[in-house]
Amino acid sequence: MTDRTPRPHRFFSRTSWPEARFLADVLRTETVGGGLLLLGAVIALAWANSPWEASYAAIGAWVPFSGAASLHLDLSLAAWAADGLLAIFFFVVGLELKREFVAGELRDPRRAALPMVAAVGGMAAPALIYVAVNLVAGGDGLRGWAIPTATDIAFALAVLAVIGSHLPQGLRAFLLTLAVVDDLLAITIIAIFYTADLQVLPLLAALAPIALFGLLVQRRKTWWWALLPLAVTAWTLMHASGVHATVAGVLLGFTVPVLHSRTGDAHGLAEHLEHRWRPISAGFAVPVFAFFAAGVSLRDADIGAIVSDPIVIGVVAGLVLGKAIGIFGSTFLLARFTRARLDEDIAWSDLFGVALLAGIGFTVSLLIGELAFDHGSTGAGNVKAAVLAGSVIAALLASIVLRRRNAAYRRIAEAERVDADRDGVPDVYQRGDG
Repeated sequence: MTDRTPRPHRFFSRTSWPEARFLADVLRTETVGGGLLLLGAVIALAWANSPWEASYAAIGAWVPFSGAASLHLDLSLAAWAADGLLAIFFFVVGLELKREFVAGELRDPRRAALPMVAAVGGMAAPALIYVAVNLVAGGDGLRGWAIPTATDIAFALAVLAVIGSHLPQGLRAFLLTLAVVDDLLAITIIAIFYTADLQVLPLLAALAPIALFGLLVQRRKTWWWALLPLAVTAWTLMHASGVHATVAGVLLGFTVPVLHSRTGDAHGLAEHLEHRWRPISAGFAVPVFAFFAAGVSLRDADIGAIVSDPIVIGVVAGLVLGKAIGIFGSTFLLARFTRARLDEDIAWSDLFGVALLAGIGFTVSLLIGELAFDHGSTGAGNVKAAVLAGSVIAALLASIVLRRRNAAYRRIAEAERVDADRDGVPDVYQRGDG
């Protein structure tokens, strides 16, 4: 007799792994990651401006580990999102940086010159604009000078993926390289300028688990079980030192080898770990941070006072104008007075659209804003509104420019396909497709 008793469902059974892999692949898609980031921010804004505003604030202020004050871990849930979950995001950034420096665009100084100079210009110009606005106005707004210097790599690439179906592939590579260098500079700024109370002993102690982590990843599978405890220890010590704990994520990412030591294969452990952790970063860590960071309430706010606030003006002008001027201007001057050249498939109007797109600050800009101004202060709330407004304006302007360029490349591709069909040549290539 056949036993028809239904068997209990087991989580993560063998048949569920294909679905898990499919979900992970979806979360690695730039448009999905950017969409979840936007969704988290929209939910936060809607909740913070609803009659249930108090419950949103209470969730962010809840301290889940109130007894961990001795380790400086008595953090609110919003602080855990900024210090803890974003460490995952910055670990992926560290892996990406390592791969770019060892096997990517940044390996060749001649190819890396333009995006690196563009990244520096794209950080200097927004900072100068912000400082100029707040120097004239006076006050304590100068603490936020670094807020408009950052580019949100996930959000920017997501917008480019949506509107750029026919844009040259080199344009995405330029934006990716620029954003990677931008992240490196932003991390440096956070570590140097936004460390409130430096404790040397915990900082030096954090180097030990980071070094041991780097030693063990060379052995790949032998000591894999020890990597996560070492990473948590490094994060805890870095947090106790006063340096923002996300720096530990970047340093851990830097220790991972890019190439297989025996085969020299470019698909090394760094790419493997990036492949594994990117879905967690894009699908959970960054959207949750956006949920807690973007919830600015405008219900009882004086809109006129917010719009006229020098901090808001400086952030919006820095993201929208500063990024475009800094990236486009520095790239143009370098190409004008040196032998550096753009990729032959990229036009200057394409680059201008990418320069506007880099004004999407969002994740890192919100993080720097939280470090620059006290939580709950008027300045902190205005920074959130300014970052959201500046990022949206930059995305809209970039979309207008790049959609026009995308339409032009689409017409070129269609004309080439018609010519190929007329001449009886198989259509195997379309410029910028993919």
